[in-house]
Amino acid sequence: MTVKIGCIVEGESEVATVPLLIRRIAANLYPELPIVVPPPIRRPRNKVVKENELEKAVEFVARQIGGQGAIFIILDSDKDCPAELGPALLHRASQARSDLPIAVVLAKHEFEAWFLAAAESLREQRGLSDNIHPPNDPEAIRGAKEWLSYQMENGRTYSETQDQPALAKLFDIEQARQADSFDKCYRDIVRLLEALEKVSDPISEQV
Repeated sequence: MTVKIGCIVEGESEVATVPLLIRRIAANLYPELPIVVPPPIRRPRNKVVKENELEKAVEFVARQIGGQGAIFIILDSDKDCPAELGPALLHRASQARSDLPIAVVLAKHEFEAWFLAAAESLREQRGLSDNIHPPNDPEAIRGAKEWLSYQMENGRTYSETQDQPALAKLFDIEQARQADSFDKCYRDIVRLLEALEKVSDPISEQV
């Protein structure tokens, strides 16, 4: 039985990156799970946090996956505290579709902070130098994209739409889990996969 994870993202680059990340984790933990991740829908962050807008987006994605599967929502936290905004958005999303497993992840400041945490695994990739080291607190840096540009050679600068999906294929997931918000992202994806694995194989659930 094929299972689906519908996604809500805010940026153009995440349309390619988020399904790739989910499939990487799924392939490692549940290689036999027939998972489909439809193209994510984009919603501006400043809009999705407004009353009823997140709920509308969740309902749209629920229809996209045929009312079966799971929903994964990922946004940058920007100036908000992920530990406060994340649970509030999850409560709203779950109220909208209590019949589906849902996860809400807020990358602290921005998605690229996770690449900083795994910087050693990205040496000599996409123009990055061969001796980069992760900063002491990757998620404390405001301007992770600029940090990556500074580490690139031969006049290259970081391109979100081109480099983000490419680096998402390459970065070391365990290294990235040193960033608290990515560790939560990883655990939330695993939780959704576990729920879908049980649905796809109901016999094992009865044993």
